[in-house]
Amino acid sequence: MEHKIYLFGLNHKTAEVEIREKFALTGFNPVSRNLLEKDGPVVEALVLSTCNRVEILCVGTQAQEQVREKVLNTWSGFCGADPDLLSRHIYFYTDREAVRHLFSVAASLDSMVLGEPQILGQLKDAYRKSVEERSTGVIINRMLHKSFSSAKRTRTETAVSSSAVSISYAAVELAKKIFGDLNAHRAMLIGAGEMAELAALHLLNNGLKEILVANRTLERAVELARRFKGQSLCLEDIFKYLPQADIIISSTGASSAIIRAGDIRDVLRKRKHRPMFFIDIAVPRDIDPDVNQLDNVYLYDIDDLQEVVEENLAGRREEALKAAKIVDQEVDKFEKWLSSLDLSPTIVDLLSKGEDIALKEVKRSLRNLPQGDEQTRKIMEHLALSLVGKLYHEPIVFLKRRAQEEGSAEKFVDLARKIFNLDEEEIPDNAHIEKKRK
Repeated sequence: MEHKIYLFGLNHKTAEVEIREKFALTGFNPVSRNLLEKDGPVVEALVLSTCNRVEILCVGTQAQEQVREKVLNTWSGFCGADPDLLSRHIYFYTDREAVRHLFSVAASLDSMVLGEPQILGQLKDAYRKSVEERSTGVIINRMLHKSFSSAKRTRTETAVSSSAVSISYAAVELAKKIFGDLNAHRAMLIGAGEMAELAALHLLNNGLKEILVANRTLERAVELARRFKGQSLCLEDIFKYLPQADIIISSTGASSAIIRAGDIRDVLRKRKHRPMFFIDIAVPRDIDPDVNQLDNVYLYDIDDLQEVVEENLAGRREEALKAAKIVDQEVDKFEKWLSSLDLSPTIVDLLSKGEDIALKEVKRSLRNLPQGDEQTRKIMEHLALSLVGKLYHEPIVFLKRRAQEEGSAEKFVDLARKIFNLDEEEIPDNAHIEKKRK
């Protein structure tokens, strides 16, 4: 049974923000798990959903059309949307092109802001969630780890990420164009995630007077406000404080708009109609587009930032060509590994079971440590997975050699599956006794 790699996606190049927000897979969602039905066409899956892209990476064992139908129906079904609409806007890659696209995404060569550092962290988070959901296996696990090391090479061997920018940086640049000097202005960040943190840093570096931080979890708002010597507030209180804010950057994970035109009319009266600048970098959008119809209000969403972004790309394009060559080299290495694996289902199942056991033991061991941190987790996971690879190396080599011998492959593959119980058959504790009686 052949395993093939597939990647389905939407991004800022193929779909407007209205389409991307309709098919966003933000927060916890069971899409990757729902793709893995027993005897179904998909055996591994990972979901990546950010402001600028939604992608599903998967490994399939059945015909391409069956995999495509399963992925698009599961994705659109979760969003309550039309699968035909989704189909019209997606890009679709298989095997080497799918691997190359993933590595390019990790290296930030496919981002709206070339070289921005955020996407690698988002990809790592998506991978961590998929591992927790137990929706990944040997192939995606290896692919993701190689994408991370490939991204590290592009950052250390090229200048593609020098003076790294992000969507947040582009938003601040746009604010400067509208207000000029920011020393006399106050900003409000709605949402205290990484995007908001980057915006706060760029605003302060450009002389902003003060920052208000609103978040659904007040503790997180307090933490960020303290770091930037600002003021924290509950999300429910934003309309009380909005009259004080000239610049509003919103990046929450809300499923629908939290600010509407009617809300801002009252705010403008209190401000005596002084201009307000809104940048909505959330998908789905936090701010109703009707707000832009109000006088003295300027509203931009992430698609509007493209013009600002283009100004930051000129010095990076030459470095991006160097980075693309590194990506190609890493894709070649991955393909060699894939070929050596021969995509034999038994070998894939053997490594999958070993890695699954290893990661469970790491998780169990971390619970017994008094102060386990992220670095400790990474070191332990690397050690555990390395041991799996070394322990299984000889059995795998043995199976490959036997597979080349006429008439012996099937016998040894069947034996390996039974020894390691790869088919997860229920074996009674007294099976050896019953065997003797027979």
